[in-house]
Amino acid sequence: MKRAVVTGGTRGIGLAVCRAFRDAGYAVTALYSRGEEDAARARELLPDVEFIRADVSDERAVEGVFSALPRVDALVNNAGVALIRQVQDTTAAEWDEVFAVNAKGTFLCCRAAAKKMISAQKGAIVNVSSVWGQTGGSCESAYSASKGAVIAFTKALAKELAPSGISVNCVAPGAIDTRMNECYSAEEKAALAEEIPMGRLGSAEEVARAVLFLAESEYLTGQILGVNGGFFL
Repeated sequence: MKRAVVTGGTRGIGLAVCRAFRDAGYAVTALYSRGEEDAARARELLPDVEFIRADVSDERAVEGVFSALPRVDALVNNAGVALIRQVQDTTAAEWDEVFAVNAKGTFLCCRAAAKKMISAQKGAIVNVSSVWGQTGGSCESAYSASKGAVIAFTKALAKELAPSGISVNCVAPGAIDTRMNECYSAEEKAALAEEIPMGRLGSAEEVARAVLFLAESEYLTGQILGVNGGFFL
């Protein structure tokens, strides 16, 4: 049975991705770094998915998890943290934390998975960026920069791993109705929806279907797929 590893897998897009891969016949290992209540709920919803607590920004933790897995056919780097802060109010520590998870965590997991995939001469990596990684978001400079780094990394790694039969792609979600956007009021969400040609926020399940599509499309690599309802074209 093929195995998929999903980071940030206990809620939102990550949980939807776990379900999509499970339903597609994969054995799924999901990583999370905090939120035991979310993990407990995820285990109830998906009892056949293996949930492991591991911080993707911790090199030793990442290597430990991947070394224990017999195979990795698909990796989805979904773990991420957001930061809404004007640049003059952003501390160096906050900048470093955002990059540690969003950029460094993606690198560490890709490196660990690549070792197994290169040996097998096949595999698929899907990184989760953001529309702000493509266009930049006001008051989200650290987050936007980290997600832009994920896009550049995806393109470079796709070229590097293609000769080994490994695809590397990226989804760039727009405004998705998940807990990450709970900071916005109903009025703000409605105003945001008016800016989207499809007239609504996206769902985690819609992003998950795009992730699974990329993971199972063997001749697609280095692509950035915007799941945004036409918000950015």
